[in-house]
Amino acid sequence: MKRFVWVILILLLLMVAAGMWYQQQRFIRPFDPAFIRLSALEIAQLPLATRFDQPMGSEHGALTYNAQRFRLNRHLGDDLNGIGGLNSDLGDSVYASGFGRVVYAGEPDPSWGKMIILAHRVPDPENSAKVRVIQTVYAHLQEMFVRSDQLIQRGEKIGTVGSADGRYLAHLHFEVRDGPYVNPGVGYASSPLNRLSPESFILQHRGAEATLLNPTPN
Repeated sequence: MKRFVWVILILLLLMVAAGMWYQQQRFIRPFDPAFIRLSALEIAQLPLATRFDQPMGSEHGALTYNAQRFRLNRHLGDDLNGIGGLNSDLGDSVYASGFGRVVYAGEPDPSWGKMIILAHRVPDPENSAKVRVIQTVYAHLQEMFVRSDQLIQRGEKIGTVGSADGRYLAHLHFEVRDGPYVNPGVGYASSPLNRLSPESFILQHRGAEATLLNPTPN
């Protein structure tokens, strides 16, 4: 009889332990940003970005060149390099292209290296009463100087050019995305997905004379 009671107690303890383990796994499972969508409140709290500039070199992208443009070889962004090529731009400054909020700062995958995603509310040029959610993505970074949920001014230094821990020659992979879904995603695809041409987007949204280079006031 005693042996039977002990068996029942052990089985109950095992069931309780299994239940606790299951509950714990629900909360410690790896973060999967593929399922993260900014809520209506989070979108409303995004800063309004009325001007965008290049994230490297000068606000016009001087002292840089575009080594692999958007959609060349199925590429979903622009690969920006310093004019010296190779690893000459390793550690160069990377700036926020527009006034935004950090919605991702981390290393989603070794091939991406360190990555920062800023989200912005951008006025719709066809309807001033509407705004679009635009994300700018900065990848393969060597260092990051921002944290999640931080408000970042246009032109603020957010990181440095890297090589994804030596996987590539140093460069900045820069993307512009349309929509509220926060997802590191892929850098190459047969279709453009929700990506926009970074170069064209900045030309359309610079909103400043060619000679105006002053940063947004803090």
